[in-house]
This record gives sequence, C-alpha cells and structure tokens, in this order.
Amino acid sequence: MTLAQKIRNDLEQSIRKEDKRRCLVLRSVLASIRNAEIAQQKDLDDSGILVVIDKEAKMRRESIEAFEKGNRPDLVANEKAELAILLEYLPEQMSREEIAAAARKIIGELGATSQKDKGKVMSQLIPQLRGRAQGQEVSDVVSELLSSI
Repeated sequence: MTLAQKIRNDLEQSIRKEDKRRCLVLRSVLASIRNAEIAQQKDLDDSGILVVIDKEAKMRRESIEAFEKGNRPDLVANEKAELAILLEYLPEQMSREEIAAAARKIIGELGATSQKDKGKVMSQLIPQLRGRAQGQEVSDVVSELLSSI
C-alpha cells in the first residue's frame, strides 16, 4: 500500500469516527499532494509524498513559533495537534548524533575543511536525510562540525 493510499484510508476512517481535526489535516495533505503532482506533471512516489508532508509539518512548526511569540496558546495547541497527526506519516526523526555521524561521513568523503564547503556538504547530505531530519538542524550540525575542523 502506498503512502497516499494509507492517507486516503485513514481519512475514510476519520470521517467514520467523526474526527474533524484529523479529517481536516488529511484533506489538507491530500490537496498538497495533488497540487505537487499537478506542478510536477506526474504522480508522486512515496519519497515525493514524504517531501510534501515534511513541508506541511514545517509550516505547522513555523506557525507554532509565531503563535507562541504572539501569546496565543489556543492556536499553539491546535497547531501542535495537527503537527502530531502529520508526524505519524513521517519516518522517525534522526537524533543530533545520527545527523552528526552522517555529516562526518560526507565531510570526510568530500574532504571539506571550512565553512566555504558547507554548500557542497549540504547538497550531498540533505537528499540522504530528507524526511528524517529538519533542514535547519542539519545545517546547524554541519556548521558546528566544519567550524571545529
């Protein structure tokens, strides 16, 4: 069963259970998937769908941050609940140590020695970690490792 089919099945179950929040989130994800398919003019495979879900999760994280700054705990709780639903469909997030290990390997392979090489390292590392680590965290780890060389 593909990830898109799993989301559709979960949406059907949510409709039956009358779980309005879950229905809203899953419909939003399916719409984003469809929009991405239209933009790319092809059906997305599971890795493409994970990219879409990751973008949706990132939007929720940014909203949480903004609502916390705006002192809106009601909206923060709503966004966190939606984020939790999205995270069910993403692979387990890598720990900082796992990201660092993968980054060290790429840095060693490329022979990177300074912050100037960060772009090369990131271009190799991000595709490997897509969906399993946040881009900002990967960037922070790579910067730390390159500055300690």
